[in-house]
Amino acid sequence: MTDADVIIVGAGPTGLMLANELRLAGVRPLVLERQPKRRDTPKAGGLGGQILELLRYRGLLERFVAACDGPEPAARFPFGGLHLDLTGLADPPLRALPLNQQRLESLLDDLAGELGVEIRRGHEAVAVRQDAAAVTMDISGPDGPYRLRACYAVGCDGARSRMRDRVGIAFPGTDYAEVNRLALVTVPDTVTVLDGGGIDVPDFGTIQTGFTRTGTGLFGLSASPGSKVVSVYTVEDETTDYDDDQPMTVPELQHSVRRVLGAHLPVGGALRLSRFTFKARLAERYRSGRVLLAGDAAHLFPATGVAINAGMLDAVNLAWKLAADIHGWAPADLLDTYDHERRLAGTRTMLHTQAQVALRRGHDPAAEALRTVVQELLTDEQPLRRMAALVAGADIRYPTPGSRPHPLVGAFAPDLTLHTDRGVTTVAELAQSARPILLDLADRPDLCQAAEPWRHRIDLHAAKTDQRPADMLLIRPDAYIAWIATLDEPTDTAEPALREALTFWFGTPIA
Repeated sequence: MTDADVIIVGAGPTGLMLANELRLAGVRPLVLERQPKRRDTPKAGGLGGQILELLRYRGLLERFVAACDGPEPAARFPFGGLHLDLTGLADPPLRALPLNQQRLESLLDDLAGELGVEIRRGHEAVAVRQDAAAVTMDISGPDGPYRLRACYAVGCDGARSRMRDRVGIAFPGTDYAEVNRLALVTVPDTVTVLDGGGIDVPDFGTIQTGFTRTGTGLFGLSASPGSKVVSVYTVEDETTDYDDDQPMTVPELQHSVRRVLGAHLPVGGALRLSRFTFKARLAERYRSGRVLLAGDAAHLFPATGVAINAGMLDAVNLAWKLAADIHGWAPADLLDTYDHERRLAGTRTMLHTQAQVALRRGHDPAAEALRTVVQELLTDEQPLRRMAALVAGADIRYPTPGSRPHPLVGAFAPDLTLHTDRGVTTVAELAQSARPILLDLADRPDLCQAAEPWRHRIDLHAAKTDQRPADMLLIRPDAYIAWIATLDEPTDTAEPALREALTFWFGTPIA
């Protein structure tokens, strides 16, 4: 007998997203959070990347947009002291919402409440044991110690993950001796916001928008003409080990600006103040038996704007696989694909974030030349799109055993407009169910009949679409394509491949 199907340790964005996805899949999660209440220390200031598409496919994106702190900013993103300027693209592959982490967690918390997820705040897992059937956890709660038992446990407890340490998973990598300070502040009338987005500071002069590199660090500025709200960013080499729960102050920001830029920046008030360091660490594995890791417990990246995206995508990938195992139909190796796939994604994210380290930390003429060349390349649309998709995590192609090479297999499903007997719909609307989908686009009764033994696990939809990319798509609950039948593919090749894919992802068929 278990107290929950899955115990999730950590109620940050990754843990809450995992809990909500598990509930959609019919599983009983229990979330434990060591802090007695949600943290109010400012952390991430926005949400961006491929997770926004996934939220749209769950029918949630409008709700997240409505909760934003302001209008969606222009598609211009920092990249290693440079910028990815996507404002000239009609359909940029990378976007972000001005949704701070506190508000994001509040949204996810509300969703958890609507779905019936139990969250226990002020409860800490102090010991973890596992056997062949379950995980047992000793908990320290407000009313004293107690014990819980569940089928699985997932550590979503951040960079200093106690869960990771308790199951002996190594966390190799590099810590960078630099401190980043990011603030959204108001400036008094003595500071003039210029039409080009820069500012004019008394007794100093003009500070241009964008990044300014000095001998002591990096200074970043973004301001909107007509507004007295400016975004300020500094990077300095520093070895101080700050407590993450110790908030940054306006004087600390001003001292940093003076050290980096040599200017005193007058500040009227602070809308957001945050301080962070960079680490490049990837857990040697994401699973140890019945204990798994997700989010910052599994990976730390040395660049801004990617951690929450990666962690929430971990959660979506993991949830349906855990649910399949708990419901009893998962193939033997299904949970192992979580480690394989999300470590692949983590390695891709590590690639571009460490490239950003090389771009932003070099100070000699060769480094300046490198930045100039890269910025020139990023003025061309094709490399700009490719880099933006890499940063967004939208370029991931999961390896699919037994599949023939095809650009759609292993990729996120395109949002096709679908014409059905019941009217017009889209792939995104179908994906709101968080269930596997077999999408017949070419009236293939032969293949539908082959899939019949799996009908209790997958949803079969028949539709027509303009410029169909394939005859049939098998779409996983996380919206990635597991298999396709190519255009007019003969039954004698398509049918066995479909059966193989269904068995690999969705288990043994019912006779």
